[in-house]
Amino acid sequence: MEESKQQLYNERLGRYLAAIRRKPIDRISTSIPVGSYADAISGYTVQELMYDPQKAEDRAVQFLKKYPEVDTFSAGFSSTVDFDILNSRLYRIPGRDIDPKSIRQFNENEWMKADEYRKFIDDPIGFRMDVYFPRILGEYEKRGSIRSYMAFLKAGMQQGVARELSRQINTRIKNEFAIPPSSQGIVNAPFDTLTNLFRGLHGIMRDMFRQPDAVIEACEAILKQNLVSCVGMADPKKQLPVWIGATRAGFLSPKQFEKFYWPTFFKGLIVLIEAGWTVRVFLEGNWNAHLDYMAEFPKGTVLFDLDNETDIFAAHEKFGDKNVISGGIPTDLLILGSPEEVRQRVKLLIETVGKDGGWIPNSGGSIPAGCKPENFQAILDAVKEFGVYHTGPAPEPEVSDMLDVKPQLPKLDRFITSWEEAKETNNWAIPGDEDLIKKNWELFERMAYSWVISRR
Repeated sequence: MEESKQQLYNERLGRYLAAIRRKPIDRISTSIPVGSYADAISGYTVQELMYDPQKAEDRAVQFLKKYPEVDTFSAGFSSTVDFDILNSRLYRIPGRDIDPKSIRQFNENEWMKADEYRKFIDDPIGFRMDVYFPRILGEYEKRGSIRSYMAFLKAGMQQGVARELSRQINTRIKNEFAIPPSSQGIVNAPFDTLTNLFRGLHGIMRDMFRQPDAVIEACEAILKQNLVSCVGMADPKKQLPVWIGATRAGFLSPKQFEKFYWPTFFKGLIVLIEAGWTVRVFLEGNWNAHLDYMAEFPKGTVLFDLDNETDIFAAHEKFGDKNVISGGIPTDLLILGSPEEVRQRVKLLIETVGKDGGWIPNSGGSIPAGCKPENFQAILDAVKEFGVYHTGPAPEPEVSDMLDVKPQLPKLDRFITSWEEAKETNNWAIPGDEDLIKKNWELFERMAYSWVISRR
């Protein structure tokens, strides 16, 4: 990267990281989630962006040429090909099941039955392979068929291809536009995983009354699996935050939240935080009843993206002195309002929530597809007009002093077939260096375990 671009990249990344750490910054960071809006103004259908990596890359290039003021941009290739390969029944796919211009739709169902908790907890791989996959993956319905074997083989290949395409796109964005991504790695709240992928909202609501202990135990089991998978994807430099979606708390009473949601949600984030990562959490829906809990996170460790339903001023009062908040620009204002109305809203938020550097512009989790281009530009212009704290340089990207700190991960046997079992059943004598063979066997065993656990 050219020296001038490297300097610009460092300024953007340093400002963003310092904002999360609640350290002095030169101006408000414009690390704004823009996925749906970037899709909408690209001129491509959602289907094209999910199936054609060249169009996905062009989408990013178009956006960054139009809005070079943004501090971060996440542009991974969100491929849908593996959903076709496996015939995933969890989603309705643009161009395949629904209108090519529509966003991908989630098909919620009770994919795990109420009486299957025990196997789900005790035998996570067996449950998925024997019960869950035949229900959610059409190509796996006839287990043992050549077609089912080929589907899994193709899906593994496609995952590698998609990751490489995402890496190429993000590398181009870094080298050509000097813009870093906003996060690296992803994890979900255990209660959300259980609800979204397995029991569905109707099922989990019954379970909380009929078998509460099973729900709690399942969340604890999911936490172990989610953490192990997340750490493998997180930024090894511990600079970029891990992204976390928190989706179902708005449906829970305070008592239900405290009992079923909070314990594993908090523990999972704390494991990451104590190992040196920061986290970016999207609090989807209405979190007003649960804002007091967010004050329990250590200062400078969490970026909270708020949805439209959550009162940003109440959130600022509860925990704004400790961690940065993103949001507060109503979705309908960006779609229907004028640039001057957006400008005034941003000014108000900078003078209140962001008066000491604790705010990043955002709408309800991200900029909506229907946002007027002049209104998004108004956000960026208002930040330059009202959001400057000093005229000095942006802070340099902070280098973590916790690179050697290992996360306190729960013990989890991630071997479907242990090395000892493989050696014994294959009658391998091992006249050479056994550790060389064992190391690679266990590496791919862990990778396969993670693939099965995270498959949806």
